[in-house]
Amino acid sequence: MSSPPRPGRPPSALSRARSTASQRQQHMPAHPSGLRESHEAGAPSSYNDGSRSEASHSPRSPPLRVDDSGIVPLEEVPTTAEDRIGVIDDMIEPEPDARTALLGNQLDARTSLLGTDYYRTHAHPGPCNHGTFSPRPGTRQTNRSYEASIDSRHFGGRYPGGIGDEGGASSNIHGVFGDAVADGVFGGGPGKKMSTTQWLAKKHGVKNTRAMYLAYYIPFLNWITQYKWSYLQGDIIAALTMASFYIPMSLSYAANLGHIPPINGLYSFVFNPLIYAFLGSSAQMVVGPEAAGSLLVGTVVRTSVDNGNTGDDDDTMNARVAGVVTGMAGCFIFIAGLTRLGFLDSVLSRPFLRGFISAIGFVIVVDQLIPELGLSSRASEVGGISHGSSITKIAFLISNISHSHKLTAAVSLGSFAIIMILRELKKRLQPRYPSVAYVPDRFLVVVLSAVFTWKFGWEKKGLPILGEIKPATGNPFPFHWPFQNSHMTHVRQAMSTSFLIGLLGFFESSVAAKSLSGGTGQDAVQGMTPSANRELIALGVANMVGGCFMALPAFGGYGRSKVNAATGGKTPMSSLVLSLISIICVLFMLPYFYYLPKGVLSAMISVVAYSLIEEAPPDIRFFLKIRGWSELGLMFIIFTSTIFYSLPLGIAIGVGVSIISVIRHSTRPRIQILGRVPGTDKFESAEDKPEALEFVEGCLIVKIPEPLTFANTGELKTRLKRLELYGTTAAHPALPRVRHEDHNKNIIFDVHGVTSIDGSGTQVLAEIIDSYVEREVRVFFCRVPSERSQVYRSFERAGIIEACGGTRHFVASVEKALEMTDLEDIAEGLLDEGRESGEQG
Repeated sequence: MSSPPRPGRPPSALSRARSTASQRQQHMPAHPSGLRESHEAGAPSSYNDGSRSEASHSPRSPPLRVDDSGIVPLEEVPTTAEDRIGVIDDMIEPEPDARTALLGNQLDARTSLLGTDYYRTHAHPGPCNHGTFSPRPGTRQTNRSYEASIDSRHFGGRYPGGIGDEGGASSNIHGVFGDAVADGVFGGGPGKKMSTTQWLAKKHGVKNTRAMYLAYYIPFLNWITQYKWSYLQGDIIAALTMASFYIPMSLSYAANLGHIPPINGLYSFVFNPLIYAFLGSSAQMVVGPEAAGSLLVGTVVRTSVDNGNTGDDDDTMNARVAGVVTGMAGCFIFIAGLTRLGFLDSVLSRPFLRGFISAIGFVIVVDQLIPELGLSSRASEVGGISHGSSITKIAFLISNISHSHKLTAAVSLGSFAIIMILRELKKRLQPRYPSVAYVPDRFLVVVLSAVFTWKFGWEKKGLPILGEIKPATGNPFPFHWPFQNSHMTHVRQAMSTSFLIGLLGFFESSVAAKSLSGGTGQDAVQGMTPSANRELIALGVANMVGGCFMALPAFGGYGRSKVNAATGGKTPMSSLVLSLISIICVLFMLPYFYYLPKGVLSAMISVVAYSLIEEAPPDIRFFLKIRGWSELGLMFIIFTSTIFYSLPLGIAIGVGVSIISVIRHSTRPRIQILGRVPGTDKFESAEDKPEALEFVEGCLIVKIPEPLTFANTGELKTRLKRLELYGTTAAHPALPRVRHEDHNKNIIFDVHGVTSIDGSGTQVLAEIIDSYVEREVRVFFCRVPSERSQVYRSFERAGIIEACGGTRHFVASVEKALEMTDLEDIAEGLLDEGRESGEQG
């Protein structure tokens, strides 16, 4: 029912207007472009040549008013200011059952959809005369709809009573400490003190939530209750296979890379797998020392020797320096886990990691060539070789190749060749014969080389052997607290290197855990899913304990974990068995390593180094294919700086460039100017294909696709200014204005991607809105989060909503915002005409 005419309004005009409106039997189109022109990119601008478009020469549209059927023309113009103000009031604040519609456009092809059964359904009985803004009918029942009789508990969902004013937790305890601490320690509570986890647990009959949390954070309590005797055989075989491969390798890492006693490498397999089996979140991952971490430890030890803090032959002090490095690396990642910094593995870019790891592989190969050729004593005589760069060592090798020890070179290079051949054979045969994975090829090479050395007396012919392996203090497991005041000098020297060791180790562990998720181990143990934060805590605790026993840093290795899975390991029990085997070796098997040639250990390390280098070519080919010149440049810089100068310089350059890249990426606002896809109500970025979109006259539509923080709002004003001047952020600021000011009379912000906003971002946005209001530019927001969200609350508290003109400037879509700009244009036009008529009267 239409509202009665206002006093003073000519009844004949109103009656004729309503009669005209009643003859409009069609719904109005959704596009407001009948009132506001759309222009394709590249079309001649009317501002450049002073001409107007054809539409602009048409007679002025008749005066309009809002009626039940929409905005309709008045055949008689209201003559008094009161009549005009009444028309404007009806347009801006219409009667409750009135709806606004737009003039101008004819029905297009999409309107044929209204003839379908779905759109023939009316939202209410009787004729529908709501125009464009007719209410939608209720949701239709589909095959996927559920009846009310279905138990709604099975859908899960968030606890409604625990949602705070800004969408977060209503309880401060849950907001600060999280559900696990609030529920497990403080016990939660009813009403707003109850977390969503506690509410869902209560709803689904989970009674002991504290035990649930305890089993989550100590996975041993989870998997040990599911363990079956049928898993034991595979776990034992996997542990024996890994021990045969990696126990000799740990001796090599300690003696040749870490420059510490060989037994300290074994300690990494004694304590770290044991602790990880209790706290780790990956069922099949096995932790142990790695080549990169061991080499970095050796770098710190060598630096300490160069500075005169330790002696080159002081094994006890060198082992303590290694313990400081390992303990600090564990502390770093343990604190990161407590503070939920599991995203740290994303800080280092893939090109940095590949360039750095390839450089480490190259450095290891060059380093190991000296003992493999029997030139260690010659290098000591020359001096400065063992602490020099890789280029220095290559020059030494070339000039002293004639001094090589023939027996040492033959044993070492022969062992390297045998291991590489067997490695390739296993790789080719394993798809057809999976059992070849159980063949301990490296263990056989180690055993046979030790037997041959003992049998033929090669040590008497100058072949260097490992010799007697024993703890320096006589205690098989000596405990030494690494963070003593006397070690502060080592702590300061090892700070940056320890951080990088922890970061690299965590990154490799994350890769291994993610690659193993969904494997057979996940079928054996339910409820164990990899968690970055829990991995940080588990690896941190393991390395802090390892540091107390002067062990090498130990992390999850991808190759070692794949061997574990391929040889039958399904649960963390294989790590416990590996730890037990390592303890047996420390207590009873050390004398049997006496005749083990050092060159064979170097050859085994060279095989590992080769595997690090061979991973680079596929990445190089990929970046060449996609023309990733910046990534290739970063890899080249890190590789060359490490080779030609030193490992610390490569670390510094790589970490610095990665951090700068992260900061640059996070501080750059990614705002976009939007244009309409012709013939649709869709809006897309005009930066990609501006010629395929229409630009709406008088409107600048800006999309903000990301949360606003202090980091990315610093350049927001500058980017918006470029859009106002040039219609793109790609133009150089030296260019004079090319976009006419009239096209910036209405600024529409699509903030669907702004899921959060901090105080600094809110302040910058408020300043931007205030500057627009001072310039009499209308500002609209569309797709804003709900009124309970933190974003909306921040807008409200900062006065952004009030400055824009109230909640009517906050609409559901860009199309609705364009409709509002049309309505306000009409309203201002009628107001101006009313003022002119009043002044003339």
